[in-house]
Amino acid sequence: MEKVSGIGGVFFRAKDPAVLTRWYEDVLGVDIRRGIWNSEAGPTVFTPFDEDTDYFDRREQQWMINFRVADLDGMIRQLRAQGVDVITKAEWDSQAGRFARIHDPEGNPIELWQPAMRTP
Repeated sequence: MEKVSGIGGVFFRAKDPAVLTRWYEDVLGVDIRRGIWNSEAGPTVFTPFDEDTDYFDRREQQWMINFRVADLDGMIRQLRAQGVDVITKAEWDSQAGRFARIHDPEGNPIELWQPAMRTP
């Protein structure tokens, strides 16, 4: 059986795509100006949520992107130094790792995830 091998793209509407593209590059380091971002290999969680979840912040929000980070504390310091509001909640942290939440300039929620270190 053939199967997919990973996420091939993330597509969403924006009021001002050029401004949002610059924000994702300047604030999160996602180099998307050339149209292709080569992400590092690692775990990807693919999970549908119940339609009445509050996890995405806004009821009308149909998706939320989650970016893996190696050092969540370092990323939080960097984001706050740039004036980005970072939300953390102890209850978000789990055996899967640690989490934080930010929003892009158009209000889209972005989850940051530092996966838990697993020992074989």
